[in-house]
Amino acid sequence: MASSATPTSATLALATRAAPAVFVCLWATGFVFAKLGLPYVEPLTFLALRFVLVVAIMVPAAVLLDAAWPGWRTAGHVAVVGLLMHGIYLGGVFVAISLGMTAGLAALLVSLQPLLTAALVGPLLGERVTARQILGLVLGLAGVAMVLSGKLAPGGGGTLFAGFGLDAVACALASLLAITLGVVYQKRYCADVDLRAGSAIQYAAAALAVGAAALLFETNAVVWHPELILAIGWLALVLSVGAVSLLMLLIRLGEASRVASLFYLVPPVTAVMAFFLFDERLGPVALAGMAVAVVGVALVVTERRSAA
Repeated sequence: MASSATPTSATLALATRAAPAVFVCLWATGFVFAKLGLPYVEPLTFLALRFVLVVAIMVPAAVLLDAAWPGWRTAGHVAVVGLLMHGIYLGGVFVAISLGMTAGLAALLVSLQPLLTAALVGPLLGERVTARQILGLVLGLAGVAMVLSGKLAPGGGGTLFAGFGLDAVACALASLLAITLGVVYQKRYCADVDLRAGSAIQYAAAALAVGAAALLFETNAVVWHPELILAIGWLALVLSVGAVSLLMLLIRLGEASRVASLFYLVPPVTAVMAFFLFDERLGPVALAGMAVAVVGVALVVTERRSAA
């Protein structure tokens, strides 16, 4: 009996150590599969289809798992979080990529969330900003500037950046602001909400908002190409359901801090995936800028973890 238990314990320990990295890799695929499906559908329609599928899965699952549903007031707060962290955050990313921004650059811009939190939200909440965090902020912004400078369109050509313009940058920055505010709002008003019920409410609110926006501003034309079906299925099942479930498991196992410390690896992982799948290439300056930005975010994230 003892010999059979040892491999099981070793396997469980190995899976626990690997789970944070698996979560980050899954999260990085979100940007890649967004780009994969966008040639066949407009961005908000794409996102609405994803959310409808997620709601169809998560609401019955929450009911079957006997999740504790919050009262109406708290549910309203949860819905606000859903609008910020799913509707505006993902909506901005999808629109930015549809406007020509590379998946790697979109991932880099929204990964600056710890920097924005440390620079803006932290002081507003009375949290001290350390010298290390300030250095991280400076490096992160410098890295982004280097990446964007490496994407400057030669000769202009009617657009500021090669393949996209300031409208795509504005959408990515709106995503960055939305996820920052969403995290703070959730910590302030929804910390004790059942994760199963909370996720179902968040996605339902996002589905209603994004679906309404898609009906108002898009044609809703869909080309049901196998790549689009694969993208919707992956984003709904693997990302929205699988990755969230893995995150819940990590929190239960006490591994949430490792997830936070690995989040700054999302941009380079996304860039590598996009290179092999879409031949997205970054020049030497842009690659150096991504490395500088990753170091900046790492300084802020690891500082916050050690202080916790």
